[in-house]
Amino acid sequence: MNDPREPLPPPEVMEAVRAPFVAFGGTWVDAPVLQPLGTLLDLAGEAMRARLIVVSDGAEDSALRPDFTIPVVQAHIDSKQSEGRFLYEGKAFTASPGGAMEHRQIGAELFGAAADPASDDAAIAALAWASANAGGRADLHLQLGDVSLFRAFLGALRLPEPTIARLVRALPSARGIRRELDRAAAPEPAAQGGGKLAAILADLPEGEAATMLEELWRLAGIQPVGGRSPAEIVHRLALRSEAARNPPLTGAEAALIARYLEISGAPHLVLEQAEAVAAEGGGDLSTTVATWVRRLGAMAAHGVPVSAMTLTTAFARPFGYYDGLLFEVRSMALGAEAPVAAGGRYDGLPARLGGMAGAVGCMVRPARAWSGS
Repeated sequence: MNDPREPLPPPEVMEAVRAPFVAFGGTWVDAPVLQPLGTLLDLAGEAMRARLIVVSDGAEDSALRPDFTIPVVQAHIDSKQSEGRFLYEGKAFTASPGGAMEHRQIGAELFGAAADPASDDAAIAALAWASANAGGRADLHLQLGDVSLFRAFLGALRLPEPTIARLVRALPSARGIRRELDRAAAPEPAAQGGGKLAAILADLPEGEAATMLEELWRLAGIQPVGGRSPAEIVHRLALRSEAARNPPLTGAEAALIARYLEISGAPHLVLEQAEAVAAEGGGDLSTTVATWVRRLGAMAAHGVPVSAMTLTTAFARPFGYYDGLLFEVRSMALGAEAPVAAGGRYDGLPARLGGMAGAVGCMVRPARAWSGS
C-alpha cells in the first residue's frame, strides 16, 4: 500500500523554505484538523467537495482541513482585531483519484483594509516566490490572474450586475464560461415546470440545499440514480434558475468576452490588450490597469523577475472565495496541476464569516519546492 503522506524535504531545506515566512513576521497559529463540512462548501464552493476527506460522527459531517485559509480567517475574527498578520505550518489533507493525501503547508494571511492593497498583493506574491525558490528548483515561473480585472472588464461593457456575478462565478470552469458564451448564439429554452421543491432548493445556499435534498431522500427512502450526488443536482438547479432569471449575452458581448479570455503573456502586454478590447466595447479599464502597473512594479522591487511572470485573463482557482489577484508558482517539471505555491486576494471572505473585509494570503508546499523531490 502506498504511503499517503507526502515526503518532507531534509531539515535544512525545510528551514530554507520556512525562512522567508519567519522574516515576513506574524502570529503563528494552528487550526483544528476537523472543519465543518457545510461551512467549507458554502464558502469555497462545490468544486471543493471532490477534494475533501469527509468524516462523520453521526450528528454532523466534517472534513479534514484541506488548507488553512478558512480556519485562519476564523482565528483572525476571534482575535477581535481589525487587522492581523498570521503565519501557519501544518498538515493539510486532500482526496484525489489515487486516494487520500497528507501534505505540509507553510503560509501567511494578511487581514485588514490596506491603504494600498496592490502593495500587500505584491508582498504576498513575492513571499510565495521567495519561499518556493528556496527549495532549489531552477524552473519556476509565476502564473498570475485577477478575478477583479475580469469583473472590471465586464463592468466596462455595462453588463447588468446579475450577469456579471454569474460570469465571475463561472470563470474557474472552462466548461461553465463556455456555456455562458454559447448561450448568446443559441439561448436555452425556458425551463418547463420543475416544481416548487426545485425552486426552493435553487434559492438556498448550495451546501444547505444539498443537505436538505439528502434528508428528503432519506425520509422518502429514495435511492438516487445516474451517479449524481445531491450537491451536483443542487448546483445544476441553481445554475438553471439563475440563467432563467437573467437574459443571455448578446453576440457582440460574448465575442468581446471570448477575446478577453484568450489573452495571455507578459503582464504589461496583456494589460494593454485587455484595455484595447474593453475600449472596443465602449469601456474604460485605465483605473484597474494603473493598479496592476503599480502591483507589477512592487513585485519587481520585491525581487520577482518580470521575465518569470505570465498574466492570463482566464486563469482562476477553483475556490469560490477568491475575488482579486490570483497566483501560482509553478515548476515546469511538476506541471500546472501541482503548483509549488499559491495564493491570492479574498477580500469578501472575512465579511461572510462576520468579520471585516480585506484579506490576501499564500501558502507553499515544501515537498514540491524541494528540487530533490
